Amino acid sequence: MIDHENDLTGYSGLYGKEGPWCTVLADVGTGTVDSLEALDVRPGQIRDALLASGASKDDAAAAEDALRPAEGTGNPAARFLLIRQGRVELDRVLPGQRVDSPHVAVGVIPDLLPLTRHGAMELPVVTASVDRSGADIALSYARRTVEGDDMAEVPGGGWSQGQYQHRTEEVWRKNAEEAAAQIDKLVLAKHPAAIAIGGDERARNLVLSQLSEASQAIAATVDSHTRAGGADPEVMNTVVEKMLAESQAHGQHRLLERLEEEKGHHGRKAAFGLTAVVHALQQAQVDTLVLSQALTADPGAENTATDPDRQPSRELLVLDASPWIAVAEDEALTAGILGKAPAAAALIRAAVLTHAHLEFVPDTAIPSGSDAAVLLRWTPGPDMPGER
Repeated sequence: MIDHENDLTGYSGLYGKEGPWCTVLADVGTGTVDSLEALDVRPGQIRDALLASGASKDDAAAAEDALRPAEGTGNPAARFLLIRQGRVELDRVLPGQRVDSPHVAVGVIPDLLPLTRHGAMELPVVTASVDRSGADIALSYARRTVEGDDMAEVPGGGWSQGQYQHRTEEVWRKNAEEAAAQIDKLVLAKHPAAIAIGGDERARNLVLSQLSEASQAIAATVDSHTRAGGADPEVMNTVVEKMLAESQAHGQHRLLERLEEEKGHHGRKAAFGLTAVVHALQQAQVDTLVLSQALTADPGAENTATDPDRQPSRELLVLDASPWIAVAEDEALTAGILGKAPAAAALIRAAVLTHAHLEFVPDTAIPSGSDAAVLLRWTPGPDMPGER
């Protein structure tokens, strides 16, 4: 289960605020001359695009003012904005996020899809280099890169030439005796996908043995004295990449295997297809919402903002109170209908408001080729809607 990447509870308050909302995802990297030149004209272009999409002048002006360069983040980097009533409600820089074409939308609810997709691709990692004299412990966020992409160098070094690039958030220097305790604290607070321990052989094995059971389950030693002068950082990087690839593959395989198993048991603890997924969310039954790439085409990639063929074609009704989401108006019960929203945005909103987890999978990965599925908190009664 991916907890760190898609813990959206901190954003749930946004859904209680009245729209319309403007969503912007734009490139703000400063790593090249071309990107700096583009930053001079892009704010005005996005202002005009928002106005053309029905945004108010105040909202469009707020977006233009907020689209400043992300200093110190290099390339690629994006800025994600949510704006309403002339005010920027959310402003996040997304390091490592590539945006080929700005994504601009105006709607009745805030669209958190770009933010959740970015989170789903970032994995926290703890690395430690230890010897008798001390320990260097780093918390980094690794981001899976598209195979074949020519990625620019990432500040802080490491992983940019392989499957993953990374950014280092914080570094601690501890006594060797304190290393295990510091790593255990990070595991509890940040839920890393992997822990890699390099350095003097005796010291790294000692640290590994002192870790908690939870930490040991995701830890491995690196057969290199990574704290010595002149140590090759690629040795550590190679181990980390392998651990991350295995962690991601195992997690996704386990999720899809469970969906396949539930499908074979007639889906008593799962539901497949948009209609069945919506009905499960209406009843707050969903433990995990699973969305396929077919429903969540990456905003900002392949000209999604300008190519009509890439725009989301399926919309759902969003409501101002429980059950939060509907396929048809007669499902709203006593809740007011706010309007229609892209299916992915509406599903993510309902998941956040009912405290469900969120996972993304590739096209056709969900059994029966469904665009969406859910794992349920409890077995429904006989009247649970089936897939339509």
